[in-house]
Amino acid sequence: MKEALDHLFAFQSFSRSEAKELLTAMSQGQFNEAQMTAFITTFRMRDIQVEELKGFVDALLELRVPIDFSAYDTIDVCGTGGDKKNTFNISTLTAFVLAGAGHKVAKHGNYGVSSACGSSNVLEHLGYQFTNDLGKLENQIEAAHICFFHAPLFHPAMKAVGPIRRQLGMVTFFNMLGPLVNPAQPHYQLTGVFNRNLARLYHYQFQKTDKQYIIVHSLDGYDEVSLTGPFIAKSPWYEREIYPEDLGLPVLLPEALYGGETVEEAGKIFTNVLQNQGTEAQKQAVLANSALGIQCFYPSWSLTDCVAAARESLDSGRAYQSFTKLIQLSQS
Repeated sequence: MKEALDHLFAFQSFSRSEAKELLTAMSQGQFNEAQMTAFITTFRMRDIQVEELKGFVDALLELRVPIDFSAYDTIDVCGTGGDKKNTFNISTLTAFVLAGAGHKVAKHGNYGVSSACGSSNVLEHLGYQFTNDLGKLENQIEAAHICFFHAPLFHPAMKAVGPIRRQLGMVTFFNMLGPLVNPAQPHYQLTGVFNRNLARLYHYQFQKTDKQYIIVHSLDGYDEVSLTGPFIAKSPWYEREIYPEDLGLPVLLPEALYGGETVEEAGKIFTNVLQNQGTEAQKQAVLANSALGIQCFYPSWSLTDCVAAARESLDSGRAYQSFTKLIQLSQS
């Protein structure tokens, strides 16, 4: 690790194999907490490089608890976090809207590090019991059209650095890895990222696969479609700048997306939206992101058609039914 840190302090980058070796060693407890903290924070001083990102992903995927979901056509809806906007749990709500629309969702997530409430926080608060048991997960995705992968149960490396990340309370390169290391490696993916450079890196990474994906970044900094202004979208079919009116939706004020300061507040917003008792702005933000998720499956559909399909899932109560079914199954 001393050599690795000296390498970083000299503004040098790692090869793909070097990055993989370092993260593997970290997950196996070969470094102490001070060394790991130094390594993680050094990456705050410069952007992660393509080969480093690949190597870190290689390590986590090799070490993961594998989940064979090849029998299902699944999508993940997972943002990097790290935008410091403290929005409500838009991507997790989007996952349930997609499930309510009939799509199989293998959602990857974790506790919030740089936000008040991550996907794991809100689902745990609302009664979901985490598991990495394949049989239980298969039962959930078949009956509720959705299951949840709590990252520490599937990624030993993430578990090892979890306390350090929480103590730091800042964006690290682990935020960048989350959406890339879903243990089931779904074929479809909607991913939000917190800056343009990361959107480029993700696009480069996904282009080497057969995924049908859309990467989004709102130009005012959100790692999701915020509707507070235009956002960029990168996919196998297009790279474009999209405005709220392109989805037939209004421009929103940032304060309309506020997620609260506690898990309890976040949970209340979450259930209100699913039960059609949230604010109109909260609903529109969820519909916008859900529309992009639906377009991953149907790239020929217009954005307004995708919004209509998402709205039908939410208005009909099917999104909420997927949620209640999932909670029930996790507790049985």
